[in-house]
Amino acid sequence: MFTVHEINSIAVCGAGTMGAGIAQVTASHGYYTILLDVHEPMLDKAREQIAQSLLQQVEKGRISADDALSAQGRIRYASDPQDCLADVIIEAIVEKPAAKVALFNQLAEVNHSEAVFASNTSSLSIDAIAREVMNPVRVAGFHFFNPAPVMKLVEVVSGAQTAPWVSELLYELALQLGKTPVRVNDAPGFIVNRVARHFYLEAMQLAASEAAGFKTIDTLMESAGFKMGPFALMDLIGNDVNLAVSTSMYNAFDKAPRFEPGKMQQDLVEQGHLGRKTGKGFYDYNK
Repeated sequence: MFTVHEINSIAVCGAGTMGAGIAQVTASHGYYTILLDVHEPMLDKAREQIAQSLLQQVEKGRISADDALSAQGRIRYASDPQDCLADVIIEAIVEKPAAKVALFNQLAEVNHSEAVFASNTSSLSIDAIAREVMNPVRVAGFHFFNPAPVMKLVEVVSGAQTAPWVSELLYELALQLGKTPVRVNDAPGFIVNRVARHFYLEAMQLAASEAAGFKTIDTLMESAGFKMGPFALMDLIGNDVNLAVSTSMYNAFDKAPRFEPGKMQQDLVEQGHLGRKTGKGFYDYNK
């Protein structure tokens, strides 16, 4: 076991929007960071995303140009899992338990025996992942919210086998990263996605009934104090990601009607309209 002050390196697996954002956060707070993705084009895209995001922070006066360059210099981009050696490994890959388990076990073979494996899953069971991983006591959830450089909340999720020191290390790490961590025991959807699911599902039911349109619902929710309305937020998160969470919770709760995924969103995903990242979702961003 080790403490947060003994962390020398952090690896982030998956160079999508979330993985790149997490890597930016860890590097910006002084940690040597490895960003792993087996697809080279994803690494190139992540490098551009991080550079652009840091530039925006410089332009807004939040960090200096030197700080931005230093953060970029602390990130190493890797496509070979054999190069993914770190004290803390955070996965932000596809939301499929088998894929996460396979990755953790592959990395367990090349990392030291106490390396912590943290899953950024938003709804999958930490217990189900941990029980298939070598030395499951070092597996926990470390759920960031999109966009990771901006959103403060992080859910630190303990499974039944998670060692207390692992949960404590991740909690303290979140604080070191300037985040606001909350401790959560493994449960479907954890806290935020369990509570917020109906923010999305009820909004889609309301729109499907033609009681009000997307823009009207979003505008009213924003006027009530929400930073973003449900449709704009689903487009930002990605309709594929949001649908995967709804489906996961629907199955976890034995297909309880209150968690049934919205057909409106299912249709969008089938059509490839995933939101901002594809240029179209509930809204058209190409106009």
